[in-house]
Amino acid sequence: MKISYNWLKEYIDLDIPADELAEKIERSSVEVDSVIKPSDGLKKIVVGKIVEMENHPDSDHLHICQVDVGEDEPVQIVCGAPNAQVGKNVITALSGARVADNMKIKKSKMRGVQSNGMLCALDEIGYPKDVVPKEWADGIYFLPEDATLGDDVYKYLGMDDALIDLDVTPNRGDMLSIYGTVHDLAAIYNKPAKFDLDKVSETSDKLTSDQVQSDVNEEIAWTYLNRVVNDVEVKPSPLWMQVRLWNAGIKPVNNIVDITNYSMLKFGQPMHAYDLDKLSGNVSVRYANDGEKITTLDENEVELDSNDLVVADDNGPIAMAGVIGGMDSSITADTKNVLFECAIFDPIKVRKMARKHVIHTEASQRFERGVDPMAVEDVLSSASEMAREIANGSVTSDVLVGSKYEAKKAVIEISVTRINHVLGMELSAAEVTDIFERLGFEVKATGDDLVVTIPTRRGDIHIQADLIEEVARIYGYDNLPSTLPTTTMTTGGLNAEQQLIRDSRHILEGLGLTHAISYALTTEEKAKMFMMGESAQTDLSYPMSSDHTTLRMNLVSGLLDDIAYNKARKVDNVALYEQGRVFHKENADVVKPDEIEHLAGAMTGSLVDNSWNQPAKNVDFFQIKGIVNEYLETIGLNGEISYVANESYPEMHPGRTADIFVHGHYVGFVGQVHPKIAKQFKINETYVFDLNLQTIIDLPKKEQSYELVSKYPSIKRDIAMLIDKDVENDSIVKVIEKRGGAYLVDVKLFDLYEGEHVPEDKKSLAYSLTFQNKHDTLVDDDVNNAMEKVQRNLEKEFNVEIR
Repeated sequence: MKISYNWLKEYIDLDIPADELAEKIERSSVEVDSVIKPSDGLKKIVVGKIVEMENHPDSDHLHICQVDVGEDEPVQIVCGAPNAQVGKNVITALSGARVADNMKIKKSKMRGVQSNGMLCALDEIGYPKDVVPKEWADGIYFLPEDATLGDDVYKYLGMDDALIDLDVTPNRGDMLSIYGTVHDLAAIYNKPAKFDLDKVSETSDKLTSDQVQSDVNEEIAWTYLNRVVNDVEVKPSPLWMQVRLWNAGIKPVNNIVDITNYSMLKFGQPMHAYDLDKLSGNVSVRYANDGEKITTLDENEVELDSNDLVVADDNGPIAMAGVIGGMDSSITADTKNVLFECAIFDPIKVRKMARKHVIHTEASQRFERGVDPMAVEDVLSSASEMAREIANGSVTSDVLVGSKYEAKKAVIEISVTRINHVLGMELSAAEVTDIFERLGFEVKATGDDLVVTIPTRRGDIHIQADLIEEVARIYGYDNLPSTLPTTTMTTGGLNAEQQLIRDSRHILEGLGLTHAISYALTTEEKAKMFMMGESAQTDLSYPMSSDHTTLRMNLVSGLLDDIAYNKARKVDNVALYEQGRVFHKENADVVKPDEIEHLAGAMTGSLVDNSWNQPAKNVDFFQIKGIVNEYLETIGLNGEISYVANESYPEMHPGRTADIFVHGHYVGFVGQVHPKIAKQFKINETYVFDLNLQTIIDLPKKEQSYELVSKYPSIKRDIAMLIDKDVENDSIVKVIEKRGGAYLVDVKLFDLYEGEHVPEDKKSLAYSLTFQNKHDTLVDDDVNNAMEKVQRNLEKEFNVEIR
């Protein structure tokens, strides 16, 4: 919210610069985004008066204006505004002036006619277009008739005011108003605040209750009050009110609508005004019916459902309660009788509706954070009195009460000792009491004990900790003593699970993969991909977008999104991994899903760039399988790692996918993404793996120990064989390792041949076997015996032909 410094000073005596005040607010209350003065950067923009005007001889829309700027001679300016008139005071940028966007105005010729300046619209001197009143949207702005010619325009338009932009946290809804901010500043600076709550003059000979009745669902509207003001004159509001609205970022509309917005800024209480003569029957506050529609004030049609809140007449909705009004009942120049609404709507229901329809307004922001339930009727009276003063309306003498919430003030018991203990202070009971009373709290002190009654405008204070925080911030955080905590000195470290997760990252990064972090929220379709087991999905009730509706049940789809993002930007070689949690539920009735640690990777293109001595080679199944295998071996799993082909994953290539087992325990899968899925993600051939990291964490690990390098030499023997094509390498290696004896330390496949001189149903494989005795010199007889045993068992098991 943008707070006017000059407006604040009407209620509290402030004699410090605006930037210092903003720093104090940030240190004590809420964050401050910026402090700006709209006139900063502008120069030589003055009040001018059009004294003569004639049409441009070479244009059908330009005018040659003689403008009096308080100097000896008028300034000639060529202007194309359709509303330029003789006798009007206008915003005049002289030659050499700086206007919006630091644009410099220079003398120039416009179609052959000299122009020595510019007549400006509001947006041309820096106001956003969306706050410029409709009547001035397509032309220059007319200044007040009593403006002094030649004066800077800034003071007439409120541009010399400093605007403090507060970033109000959800718990401090009271700061979304001038009154709330003044209350806080009065406590911070220990100065009295001067509030001006107008008393209403009831001048109408009619009653509100005779003109309209209300039927209110109190579950929706905790408080709902109406008052009628008859015989109003709808016209532009006074300039002072317009200035305060557009400086706060609100577009002035007319005096009635502006009164509601002004009251909201001043008191923090949203209001709405209806054209009473446009209403059909009485007013009701209810849930919408499925399929009902409303055209809102921003001219958008919204389809409602039974969870939405509406204010309605007999013909249907006239407002989305607490969010935005409807076009059909809006205030226009023809309005004569106004029905003011001042209410408190359920903050949770308002927030849900605003988020669902993506309609976030100044009103919904305040209702969501909470408004003062004890000030509603006073605000309604103040707005009614303003309608009498600036719209010449007649105020009815009664208030129509549809519902009224009697709020109870929070009462908190606390001791001064407790406050001092938490803050590390030695404040006296009198000092603490003074702080609470400056905040407007009622305090009853009995020795060290205090009973504090909280005003209803401070709905954020409920417990002792809240009171202690109030003492700290008003006393000043900078004034609190600095002390080091007293604690037991212990050596910090990671537990086994944390260490394994950290090691996993280091290992994969060492193998050439880059750490990626994806959203835990995704679409329903992507959440169900690459599943390693059955699980019900977890949907968000009110997702922020259609791409983030469901908690993920895999990591792979997020990595594929990352690869697609890179490919769209011409990055074809990508190798990523992600460590994170997936969310599984046994069935849809479970509310809270289980969070399971996973580790996944995705690779496309080549790990190595093309170079003079090494050509690039695209990733294949064996490369990503090797990375997974290296990772599993490096973390020291105590058990055999095996891979079993699996064709059951619908998102994976059926001939290039394998399940991963460690000592018989299923831990994940590795393989190629199905070409159809790759096409769906708009990516090239991609290989992925997904590991259940929690299962890996729970599996037993080998103890790390140092093993001496043997001083005895090793012996290598090769064996080549013809074997049936359908026999897998893994099966052969298992037989060799089983029958190779105690001295066999390594088996490697170094050749695979299929083609000429090899039958079609056969393949030629060659293995290198390494033998070593770590305690003595190995003799040839031992190796020969082992090789004969290996050969004999291979012939028996697979009917191989040794070559």
